[in-house]
Amino acid sequence: MPAVLPTRLRPLPIRLAPLALAVLLAGCQTLSAVDGAGEHQDDPLAGAPPITRGLDAAGLATLLTAELAGQRGDYRRAALGYLEATERYATTTLAERAALAASFSNDSELLARAADRWQALAPDAEAPSRLLAGLAVQRGDWPEALRQRLTLIERGSESDLTGFIEAALAENANPVPLLSLLRQWLPRAPQGAVRQDAELATALLEVSAGDTDAAERRLARLGDSAPALPALWLTRARLAQERGDHRGARDAARRGLAVSPDDARFILLLAQSELRLGNVAAAEARTDALLETHAGSGELRLALARLYLDEHATESARRLLLPLVDDADTPPLAFLLLGATAEAEGEVDNALLYYRQVAPGPEFLPARLRAAEMLIEDDRLLDARAFLRIERLRHEAHFADLVTLEVELLERAGLADDASALLDRELDRTPNDEALLYLRAMRAWESGDLEAMERDLGRIIERNPDNAMALNALGYTLADLNISERLEEAREMIERAHELDPGNPAIMDSLGWVHFRLGDPERALPWLERAYATLPDQEIAAHLAEVLWALERREDARALVREALERFDDRPVLDELLERIPDLAPR
Repeated sequence: MPAVLPTRLRPLPIRLAPLALAVLLAGCQTLSAVDGAGEHQDDPLAGAPPITRGLDAAGLATLLTAELAGQRGDYRRAALGYLEATERYATTTLAERAALAASFSNDSELLARAADRWQALAPDAEAPSRLLAGLAVQRGDWPEALRQRLTLIERGSESDLTGFIEAALAENANPVPLLSLLRQWLPRAPQGAVRQDAELATALLEVSAGDTDAAERRLARLGDSAPALPALWLTRARLAQERGDHRGARDAARRGLAVSPDDARFILLLAQSELRLGNVAAAEARTDALLETHAGSGELRLALARLYLDEHATESARRLLLPLVDDADTPPLAFLLLGATAEAEGEVDNALLYYRQVAPGPEFLPARLRAAEMLIEDDRLLDARAFLRIERLRHEAHFADLVTLEVELLERAGLADDASALLDRELDRTPNDEALLYLRAMRAWESGDLEAMERDLGRIIERNPDNAMALNALGYTLADLNISERLEEAREMIERAHELDPGNPAIMDSLGWVHFRLGDPERALPWLERAYATLPDQEIAAHLAEVLWALERREDARALVREALERFDDRPVLDELLERIPDLAPR
C-alpha cells in the first residue's frame, strides 16, 4: 500500500482546535472566551465588542440572525452573518465579531476569510495579523506566516525570528522563499536586538539553502558587533555541527556558556560535541552537572537519553533511563527509549518487554510498530504477527489501529494476499468497523477494484450517513474517474460531505474537481483556490493549474506549476498533468 493516499481519500485531521485558534486572537481582550476570573463564559460571543451603529431593516435582520445563531451555538452561521454585515457597514467591530464566531466553527477557511476582512478594515491592528500568521503556519504556508510576522515586528511586536525560522525548517519548509523575504526586509529592520535577531534568522536560512559562505560572513560580522549575544554562539555551534566540525562546535558552545552560564542548551551542545569527538566521559560529566542543577527533572533525563541514543552511546542512555523505571508513574517515553536501547544492543526479547509496557498515548502505536519491525528484521514474522494479535486483545480501543499496522507491515514484506486475508478475517468478526472498512476500500481503490471500494464505502455511508470522509472519498473517486453518468451523484455526495465538514480543504478540492468534470471551470475555480490556500498540496495544485489552463489563464497556470515544482519533491499527480499538457511546464 503506498505511504500516501490522494488528498481527499485520506483522513484530514483538524490541524488546530477552535479554542486554540481563539487563543491566537490574544492581544485583543474582547476576543477572549474566558472571563477575567479564568472561568469559561456560557456565550463565547459575550465578550465581543458591542454593535453601536444604526441599522436599516435588512442589516438589523442579518445581525439578529447572526446573534441568535451564536446563542444557539451555530457559530458558522453567526460568522457568515457578521461577515455579510461587514459588507454593508464596513465596521471593524463586526469583522472582529465574525472572527470570534468563526474561531468556534471548526471551519478554518471561514476563519481565514473573517481574519482577512478584519485586517482589511483595520490594517494597523495587531490581532488579525497574529491570527493570519497562525493560520498560515497551520496550513504550512510559511512565507505568508513570515510576511505577517514581519508586519507585526514593524509595529513593535516581539521579534523571535530565529525561533520562527527554526520551527519552519523543522517542518521542512522551503528556505529559498523565506530567505528572499528576509533579505528584502533586512534594510528596514529596526536597529538593535531586532536587527540582530533578523541577521541570525537569515544566517540559518542561508545555511539551509546551501549558502554557507554567506552565513559565515554574516555570523562573523555579528561576532564583531554583538559578541555577548547567546543566540550567536548557539547558531555558530549548530552550523559547525552541521559541517561536521565538532571541535569548532565545542569551541562555540564554550563561548556561549561563558556568555550565558545557566543556558542548558550550551551544555547539551558541549555534551553532543564531546560525544562526536569520542569523549564519552567528558560528555557524561557535562550532563551529570546539568542533572544536579535540575534534580527530579524526568523530562531532562528523557531528552539527554535521546541525545545519547542518537550518538549510539547506549550504556549512557540506559543509565539515565533506569531511574525513571523505579518511579510510580514511569513516563511511557522512558519505556520506548529503553526498548530502543535494548534493541540497539541486540537484546530483541528484552526490547520487546519494554515496548509492550508503553501505555496508550502518543508513544503507544510507535512502540508497537517498532517492536513488530524489530521482530521482522530478526526473521521472526510469525512472532511479530502473534505479538500484534495479542496486543489487539490487550488494547481493544486500539483494535483497528493495530490491524492497520499489521496490514501495512505485511504489504511492506510483499505479502499483500496475507494482508487482504487479515483484513477480511477481522471484518468478518467486526463487520461494521468503519476504520477497517475504509482501509479495505482504499486498498480496493489502489488495485483498481471500484466495485469493491464502493461496496465498503457504501456500507459505511449506509450505517453512518454523516461520515464525511466516506462520502468525499466515493464522490471524488467517481469524479476523478470521470464517469459521466454518475457525476451528478458524485456532486451530491461531495456537497453533503462539505455540509458536514465545511472547513476541510480536501472536500473543497473535491467540489472544485467535480464542477470541472461537469464542464464548469468557472464554478470550480474558487473552490480549488480556497482549497490550495488552506492546504498547499501537489494534487490540489495540479487540479487548480488544469482549471486555470482551461480558463485560458495560461501564465497563471504556469506560475502555479513552477511554484509547485519548487515546493513538492513528491508530485505524481502534477507530473501526470505535465505529461498530458506539456505546455504547462514553466518556460
